[in-house]
Amino acid sequence: MEVTLSPKKRKKVSKKKVLLIIVSVIALLTLIMFSAIPPLVMKDMINLHVDFEVYAAEDYGVKADPLTLETEDHFSIAAWKVEQEQEQPKGIVILLSGIHNPSVTAFFGYSKMLEENGYDSLLIELRSHGASEGDKIYLGTTEYLDVEAGVEYIKSQEKYKDTPIIVWGTSMGGTTAINAIGEIPEIDGLISFSAFSSGTDVFIDNMINMGAPSWFAKIERPFVWMYLGLEFGFDKMKINPVNEIQKLNDRPALLLHSTEDSQVPYASFERIKEKAPDTTETFVREGDYHFIFDEENFDNPTKDTEVSTVIIDFLQKNFK
Repeated sequence: MEVTLSPKKRKKVSKKKVLLIIVSVIALLTLIMFSAIPPLVMKDMINLHVDFEVYAAEDYGVKADPLTLETEDHFSIAAWKVEQEQEQPKGIVILLSGIHNPSVTAFFGYSKMLEENGYDSLLIELRSHGASEGDKIYLGTTEYLDVEAGVEYIKSQEKYKDTPIIVWGTSMGGTTAINAIGEIPEIDGLISFSAFSSGTDVFIDNMINMGAPSWFAKIERPFVWMYLGLEFGFDKMKINPVNEIQKLNDRPALLLHSTEDSQVPYASFERIKEKAPDTTETFVREGDYHFIFDEENFDNPTKDTEVSTVIIDFLQKNFK
């Protein structure tokens, strides 16, 4: 039997359909907007090869031997080794830099400080930076393989047969250092400066720091995670400092951050610290010190006695 609606009822049904269409369009546009933000902000930050100034070791008072490392996933990675004068070093420290600058060669001043205290160093230019191959930055989710190549090189050298290996990174290098010690059991210790707890976290934290409402940032979080998962591979998203710091076991670690860090907000440090073993040492500096050392002492960190003492004391206590 055919049912005929009255004009009044047909009008009500028509209004409901229109309302449903409007709501659906708004929902779709909202979804598109939230999905578009991560690639708009991050695409040009991660899909590139970074070229920057490379510094000369002799300007920092050290001698460096250039090396080329080969990673498990077939990237050629530039590196430099600095050796102290003693026949057997107390340890060898792998140094790592950040997402866009500077070159790891800017850390030859760190090598000088380490050399003076009996430690060799291996400076690794992470993939997609400088003379290292690559055209994408993986925010530490894959760069730990560059550290693994460095560890394999060290282990292949008779000189370092029984030498402790410590990884020390700054910013994204700090994130990579934490991921590396979690994934590579041959690493004996960790020093991390201003690491972010994950790519998603640092994106959201900076949104809030720039004035975005917290509710907006919370809604955006899964879209950031989805975008990074599509860029890096969803299997890599579990490789982040919050997860990897839990794999330290009894290996010594030192985490450093500044309270007003304008590049990697302090919230990342709090997340990592919360998951770190109780034996993990920490140092917090008041103010905005992304590189932890005073900017004026970056080239000669021993002049910043507050921080350099913390670093050397940590090394001497754990790796004599």
